[in-house]
Amino acid sequence: MKNVWEEARHNLRLAAEAMNLEPEILNRLSTPMRFLEFTIPVRLDDGRKEIFTAYRSWHQDATGPAKDGTRVKPDLTPEEIKALSLFMSIKHAVAGIPAGGGKGGIKADPSKLSEGEYERLIRGFMRRLAPKGAWVDVPGADLGTGPRAMAWMLDEYEQMAGFHSPAAVSDKPFELGGSRGGFEATGWGVAFCADRAARELGLKGSRVAVQGFGQVGSVAAASLKEMGYKIVAVSDFHGAVADPAGLDIPALLRHVAETGRAPGFPGASAARGDILECDCEILIPAAVQDVVTAANADRLKARLVVEAANAPVSPEADELLRKRGVCLVPDVVANCGGAIVCDFERAQGLANDYWPLETVRAKLRERILAAYEESKAKSRETGVSLRLGAWVNALARIRAAMAWRGWN
Repeated sequence: MKNVWEEARHNLRLAAEAMNLEPEILNRLSTPMRFLEFTIPVRLDDGRKEIFTAYRSWHQDATGPAKDGTRVKPDLTPEEIKALSLFMSIKHAVAGIPAGGGKGGIKADPSKLSEGEYERLIRGFMRRLAPKGAWVDVPGADLGTGPRAMAWMLDEYEQMAGFHSPAAVSDKPFELGGSRGGFEATGWGVAFCADRAARELGLKGSRVAVQGFGQVGSVAAASLKEMGYKIVAVSDFHGAVADPAGLDIPALLRHVAETGRAPGFPGASAARGDILECDCEILIPAAVQDVVTAANADRLKARLVVEAANAPVSPEADELLRKRGVCLVPDVVANCGGAIVCDFERAQGLANDYWPLETVRAKLRERILAAYEESKAKSRETGVSLRLGAWVNALARIRAAMAWRGWN
C-alpha cells in the first residue's frame, strides 16, 4: 500500500471497526477538518522569482491546538500531509497530549537553495500561513527543516504578532525558548520502547539492526548501545555497515560527522544483502515508508520490529509478521517521543520555566512507556494487534473530546 494517506485511513477504519466507532465520527476523522494549499513566491539569488507550493492540514482540534511539523521535500504531495496530520492526531492522543493533529509542508528541494533562498522560503511560508499562535496552531520541524528554520519561523511570527511568543513554534533552539532534548527526543523514545518490548520477550542485550542512521536512527542506536544492546548493522542513504561483534556507535557517529556517510567506517564490513533481512533479534526501520512489505516480510529474521519511521511496515506485511509471531511496536507509539517533547516545549514556553535535560529525558521515558503499556492493554482487551490497540486507545480519547464538545 504505497499511498500513505490510504494507509492511514486503512488503520483508522480497522480501529473504528474494532471499537464500534460511530459512523459519523469515523466520517469526520476520515478527512481533515481544514486543508490549505497556497503558493510562496521567492526571489532567488540570481534575481528570478520562483513560485513554491505549500500545504497545511488541520486534521482535528477537538483534543487541543493543532500541532506539528513542517516538511520540505521536492516530491511532497497533499495526501502525504493529510496522512501525517492524521498520524499526529493519533500520536498526541496515544501519549495523552492535549493537542490535535496538524502538519505542514513545502514542495521544494532544500539542497538546491542557497541559505538566503531557503530562509526567504521559510519566512514566506509563515507569512502566507499566518498561524494564530500557541493556543490554536503550532508549527514545528520535520524532514527538510530543523532548529534554524524554526528560529526563522518564530521570528517571522513574532514580527507579525508584535510580541514574543516562544510557545508559538516547536523544535526551535534552546536560546529562543526551545526544550533541551528536542534533537534526541524521537530516538530516545524509540530506544525506551525497544528496551521495554525486548525485556518482555527475553531479548535484553540482543542484536539490533537500524535501517536509517539519521537523526532518529543514530540516537536510538546510541541509546540502545548504552543500554547494553549489540548494534550489529546500520544503514544510511549511501549503504550499510555491519560487525557481528557489535559496532562502535560513538566512533561511527564521529565517522559520519566527518564523512557524511556510514560506508567506509574502519573496522566494519559492508553489509551483505538487505539490512532488513540481516541476522538480528531487533529491527528498527528508521528511514521511510513501506520498506517492509508482503514481498520481504517472510525473510525478516528479527523477532521484534520497532517502527522509528512513519509507516515503514505495510498493512500486508503487518499481518504476515503477526502470523509469524513477530512483535511489532507501531510508529504511533514508538516514534511519538518528538511529539511528547514538543508538548513539553510548549508547556515550558507558556510557563517561562525551562527544565534540565535529565528532567526532560525522565519525563519522556515515563510518558512514552505509559503510552506503550496503555496500548498493549487495549490490544489485549480488544483482541487486536498492538498497532490497532494504540489506534483504538487514541480514538477513544478523541471520541470523548468530540462528545464533550457536542460534535458527535
